[in-house]
Amino acid sequence: MLKVGILGGGQLGKMLLEAAAPYPVETHVLENDPECPAASLCDYFTTGDIRNFEDVYAFGKSLDKITIEIEQVNIEALEKLASEGVVVVPEPRVLRLIKNKISQKQYYREHQIPTADFVITHSRQELIDQLSFLPAVHKIGEGGYDGKGVQLLTNANDLSKGFEAPAVLEKRVPIKKELAVMIAINEKNETAIYPLVEMCFDPTLNLLDTQLCPAQVDPLIASQATAIALQVVEGFRSPGLFAVELFLDTQDQILVNETAPRVHNSGHHTIEAIESSQFDMLWRILLSLSLGDTRLRSPSVMINVVGTGTSGPAHYHGINELASIPGLFWHCYEKKVAKPGRKMGHITLLGGDVNTLQQQALGLKSKVAVSGSSER
Repeated sequence: MLKVGILGGGQLGKMLLEAAAPYPVETHVLENDPECPAASLCDYFTTGDIRNFEDVYAFGKSLDKITIEIEQVNIEALEKLASEGVVVVPEPRVLRLIKNKISQKQYYREHQIPTADFVITHSRQELIDQLSFLPAVHKIGEGGYDGKGVQLLTNANDLSKGFEAPAVLEKRVPIKKELAVMIAINEKNETAIYPLVEMCFDPTLNLLDTQLCPAQVDPLIASQATAIALQVVEGFRSPGLFAVELFLDTQDQILVNETAPRVHNSGHHTIEAIESSQFDMLWRILLSLSLGDTRLRSPSVMINVVGTGTSGPAHYHGINELASIPGLFWHCYEKKVAKPGRKMGHITLLGGDVNTLQQQALGLKSKVAVSGSSER
């Protein structure tokens, strides 16, 4: 039986393990929190730091294959494991490239992939020298995720918010829509492409709030976005599952924002809305099986449920009411502690029309919450 390790034990690891049930695989998870969402679902759990060389190397040296659920992992350990015969998906060189937002943006430029104009800064002093480049978005080179490590800079008064570290200063563009597409590629360089989705972000938390599938755009734009995303992924020359995030600007130009080399929040709807979910697809890649079917079963809207109120033991409000709603699927991440803005679960709604589902989602958002206290 193939031994496969997952670096990270959050909700992505949990849903990946749920999708492993049909396959002959022995699952291992490395995570520093023994009460993480994935801990109870894997065959073997190891407590350790996915950013630490020794922890990652010791965890992986007895495994056949390793994948990730977050980019913030020790690449050097993965490179050593790969040199010793452990298969890492995606390959460590691709993880190294994507993990750093500077090298990721340089990759787009070098491969003539459309992306927002940018400059590299290494300190706040260098940022001050780029005052004429504002308004822009400052993204720390490494360590940012879920809206962290990102600052919106409009004028000179905002420069103090910038990072005293290597970072990308990316020109702000007028955005009409934010889009994403998941693309799977196997060891034979065969690809499977999921339908383009539309992402709506919470402006305060800078987190994905709701996601629509299929994206409500002209078919020509959908085709162009998919072609650009495929160009991004094929250039990596590595097996894996990739989420390519894109901007549609007010001139209907498509720009690549970022790429995630893993299962991703923009693909959660695939569990119910697509024949082969993103999690099932990754297992197919890891086990060298044929790629799954990415046909749409039903239009969908996915809603992120995040923590509200204060930090503390998680209390769920309005969840029991969901069971009676046709076409609704609730996924609880089973995190013990709720924090404001922390992802605690998601809801997927299936139906015949995305616009109708959006209206239904608005009603649900006012009824469902997870807080760190017993008070709503």
